[in-house]
Amino acid sequence: MLTTDVENYPGFPEAISGPEMMERFQKQAERFGARVYQEDVTRLDLSKRPFRVETSERAFTADAVIVSTGATAKWLGIESEQRLMNRGVSACATCDGALYKGKAMAVVGGGDTAMEEALFLTRYATKVTVIHRREELRASKIMQERARKNEKIEFAWNSEVDAVLGGEFVNAVRLRDVRTGATREIPVEAVFVAIGHQPNTELVRGQLATDEVGYIRVNSGSTYTSVEGVFACGDATDPVYRQAVTAAGTGCMAAIDAERWLAAQGIH
Repeated sequence: MLTTDVENYPGFPEAISGPEMMERFQKQAERFGARVYQEDVTRLDLSKRPFRVETSERAFTADAVIVSTGATAKWLGIESEQRLMNRGVSACATCDGALYKGKAMAVVGGGDTAMEEALFLTRYATKVTVIHRREELRASKIMQERARKNEKIEFAWNSEVDAVLGGEFVNAVRLRDVRTGATREIPVEAVFVAIGHQPNTELVRGQLATDEVGYIRVNSGSTYTSVEGVFACGDATDPVYRQAVTAAGTGCMAAIDAERWLAAQGIH
């Protein structure tokens, strides 16, 4: 819903906006009888069946539940970043990198994800500047070596983003040296924030098994969680791929798993 143009979803040779794609998904589901409530779930009780799902408006009981709450990109938390989001500021190089072909770009971060993003962007960028708060990367040795060997990648060490600059679109970033406080500007037309994601799984913490970050653990090759009758899919379970098409694929798996599980319980 935060994406302007989705370029990499099968079946859409021309770009489609994120909100329009979601609207189409909803209409398609409703054609087959799905009921959609535009409400936030405030409480989820998975301690016994039927499970209980509460919103601020109503409560539901369910024999099976699919959790597909997604994940949220971590942002820098500066005003200019929010103002220029989707106008040069992004949290997904795979999604948006091709939009800035032939431009100078920047990646903020120092882990494996940041290196993957930077390396991916070299397909399109004239230059990629990796901005990192420390003097050394947190990425694995192999990812560091690949990034350092790429002649299109430069590093801005001991630096943090003070502001993203631009009117209608990004045209530069202002960096602050974390040791001296000195600032400088570098011209770029896209800034990719790669400082991690946070799964939206607060509702199920303590009820479903998760990893140390909070991603829901599912049985290998399925969407079964640690609670029988509860299934999980999409970015709430996926710290690796984080793509609309992979989320949709595991959504299909969850629907089939839930349907078969209900049939096995004699519930139709």
